[in-house]
Amino acid sequence: MRRVVVTGIGALTPIGNNLEDFWTNLKAGKSGASEITYFDTEKFRSKIACELKGFDPKEHFHVKELRKYDPFSQYALYTVDQALNHGNIDLEPLNKDRIGVIWGSGNGGIQTFQNQMKEYCEGDGTPRFSPFFIPRILVDIASGLISIKYGLRGVNFCPVSACATSNTAMIEAFNYIKWDKADMIVTGGSEAAINEAAMGGFASARALSLRNDSAETASRPFDVSRDGFVMGEGAGALIFEEYEHAKKRGATIYGEIVGGGMAADAYHLTGTHPDGDGAVLGMNEALREAGISADDVDYVNMHATSTPQGDNSELKAAERVFGKRKSLAVSGTKSMTGHLLGAAGAVEGIASIMALREGIVPPTINTNEIEPEFADHFDFPLGTGKKKEMTYAMSNTFGFGGHIASILFKKY
Repeated sequence: MRRVVVTGIGALTPIGNNLEDFWTNLKAGKSGASEITYFDTEKFRSKIACELKGFDPKEHFHVKELRKYDPFSQYALYTVDQALNHGNIDLEPLNKDRIGVIWGSGNGGIQTFQNQMKEYCEGDGTPRFSPFFIPRILVDIASGLISIKYGLRGVNFCPVSACATSNTAMIEAFNYIKWDKADMIVTGGSEAAINEAAMGGFASARALSLRNDSAETASRPFDVSRDGFVMGEGAGALIFEEYEHAKKRGATIYGEIVGGGMAADAYHLTGTHPDGDGAVLGMNEALREAGISADDVDYVNMHATSTPQGDNSELKAAERVFGKRKSLAVSGTKSMTGHLLGAAGAVEGIASIMALREGIVPPTINTNEIEPEFADHFDFPLGTGKKKEMTYAMSNTFGFGGHIASILFKKY
């Protein structure tokens, strides 16, 4: 079977605008949360988020491009450029017919949609929409823009599975290379949803933390006092490549993808199954494809959004798959980055790869009292990263609609 490896990584997150800064701050347990600065939150229930810091699109894009691209597309293009530079990848000598793009986003151009509708509703009723309105809002447009910028003519599409989206994208990229339909695929996800529409909607669904007086400590996965997630934004980009293709061109290999599992809770519009039925199926399928046992997994980057029901159901699912195993490290890195929705899987996949590569488990921060039912079941590194020799890491993502996507990485 064709092996699939990672040969380039790019990150744009609330705790770092490049891979080095992101990973350094993740290990150190740095929070990216603060009061929202993008709009007036006076009338909003949740007033906190994990915004990007020090990222100015004007420094990276021409003014004409900014008119054409919603922020989620800007984030995508920025991180893909990072990933290619990180991997020292020169695309020109390669067969671009065999290089594809599978890029995800849960909400696409929600910022553009909101702004254009506000202008229309506050105007005189004349539909003065930008000619770029439709291209800017399309969820698949980032994938198309990446393809166009680099002339990549292989498989090109955007899977959408809410907060499981970029894990779904990575699993699909893994599959297409494994099936010999591509030699290299640019994959990952981007999200730019810190705006009135998304914040108002998620708050109405009672999904967001209301710990407005303590933004930095609001996201607290597994903790008995957790009350919801903190919105994040940004992107993660990974270059997936067939192993022999990578070796032939002398690429640096950062990790290997060995399994992916997708399933459904088939239970509720927004809530996860109380016993984690879908999550169990997804994790077991990833293990089956990798040909390893649950005991072989050293670390799980949990979906762990810091919602009361979600964290409990995932911990129950983990117990059903892995048993009560104190040697299994688990963490919720959303405690630092916030929840990047459709981009979460890509960013957490990067965290998992770096954990294996450096032998450091990133921590969960802000968690003081783990749910008593599960406190003694796993190893929960809290506060700062923990050294640990690891071979396999799993990363879980779950999305509204009952979508499950678990991906399994191996140290290279």
